[in-house]
Amino acid sequence: MAEDTPTPPEETETTAATAVAEPAADAAAKPAAPKRKKAKRNVPAGQVHVLATFNNTIVTFTDNSGNVLTTCSAGACGFRGSKKGTAYAAQVAAERAAQAAKQQYGFSKADVFIKGIGLGRDAAVRVLNGMDIGVENIKDVTGVPHGGVRPRKARRI
Repeated sequence: MAEDTPTPPEETETTAATAVAEPAADAAAKPAAPKRKKAKRNVPAGQVHVLATFNNTIVTFTDNSGNVLTTCSAGACGFRGSKKGTAYAAQVAAERAAQAAKQQYGFSKADVFIKGIGLGRDAAVRVLNGMDIGVENIKDVTGVPHGGVRPRKARRI
């Protein structure tokens, strides 16, 4: 009868190994608390900062205290080289940033701050009107030199 019910030693070893491994897995699973869904933040009004240089255009959506909500640039939209400085690249970057701000934060009103002298200045603002984001205020914050650079040292004779 011993031949009818053999107990292979492999089964007992695997059972013992499994029994040892299971408490370790339970211990690792216990500290992980269930993840809570992040509350959707609603920012109906904020600021849009447009940095338009000759080489790129960066559009940033912030809340009224200046905390960044979304940002996009012509380079991030896939434009390379001299095409990054074009008005079309600025339009695409502004569309992408505006769409993300509207979907995630319910963005609907904006004060626009434009900095730089690139071709994307007007294109970025026009996109906001097309995306149903009310432009309340447009301000040019481009840096202006005051006093100029330090003059050269006088030539010695």
